[in-house]
Amino acid sequence: MNTVLVTGGSGFVAAHLVRELLERGYTVHATVRSRTATAKVAPLTALGAQHPGRLRLFEADLLTEGSFDEAASGCAVVFHVASPFLMPERIKDGYRDVVEPALTGTRNVLGAVERTRSVERLVFTSTVGAIFGDYADVLTHMGGELSEKHVNSSSTVENNPYHYAKTVAEQAAWDACHAQDRWSMVAVNPGLILGPSLTPASDSGSLFLLDELFKGYFCYGAPDFSFTTVDVRDVALAHIAAAENPDAHGRYILAEREMTSFHEMATIVRRHHKDWRLPRTALPHWPVRILGPAFGLSQDYIRGHLGIRFTVDNRRSIEELGISYRPVEETLLDHYRAWRR
Repeated sequence: MNTVLVTGGSGFVAAHLVRELLERGYTVHATVRSRTATAKVAPLTALGAQHPGRLRLFEADLLTEGSFDEAASGCAVVFHVASPFLMPERIKDGYRDVVEPALTGTRNVLGAVERTRSVERLVFTSTVGAIFGDYADVLTHMGGELSEKHVNSSSTVENNPYHYAKTVAEQAAWDACHAQDRWSMVAVNPGLILGPSLTPASDSGSLFLLDELFKGYFCYGAPDFSFTTVDVRDVALAHIAAAENPDAHGRYILAEREMTSFHEMATIVRRHHKDWRLPRTALPHWPVRILGPAFGLSQDYIRGHLGIRFTVDNRRSIEELGISYRPVEETLLDHYRAWRR
């Protein structure tokens, strides 16, 4: 019961999860694409040195069947965290870049779970994007409040491919879970994950998004986009609570109740760090509508997100997983300071 598997161990979320598990006394098997990728694996190697004999690294490829079998051997819990997270402007081919690795990777991890008799629980890292497609969906179909009971039905490979990929991958996992009775599954559905990164080489979309803000891409003014946010350390704790609590079931949204905009993020950081690259003002909508496509944002995406805010029902994560959310200010300042380092 003390041995667990974390897929995608060198990722933004997974590295924090590995560290927290090791500090709690678990033996951790972590998969990486290549153990020779020094920049990505170095933080895990350092964690292994701090906890001798309790962290093993395995090479695994999301697209290769059977790739996770060795790593899963002897594990009671599988945390399936590995999946590419790319912002819309970074996706060139929706199927190749996000859908195939998310869906095929999930099926390959499920195959390892099925073949490994010691596994009792799968904790699946999903996203709020598996609950809604565009922000406008929350207003029109959910009454303006996001909750776990909804499933994204509007995203496609062409429109919001990342949300589509996570929706079909999560559904594949639920289908596999319901087809048997040996292992149980819990899904965690975080919003935009922020906070200090242990892995500077990570290409997580959330790190990319804040990198644009901090580098001054919006110094002329912040576009009116808001996000459901959660601290990466709280996400790691929620994964462990989902594994350890035998009564945990279904899906758990992980996000602050109120959304945070680009302008609000910049204002919070500027209160503590006088960085000229951070925007002082919020942009009106019209230049975003005109210039957005030049930055990879379609008009459909802009219409479905610009200027739209909603609230989040996060009560299940608080009441059943015991999550006490860090203040957004703490998360953003820690994120910014880690980014500067």
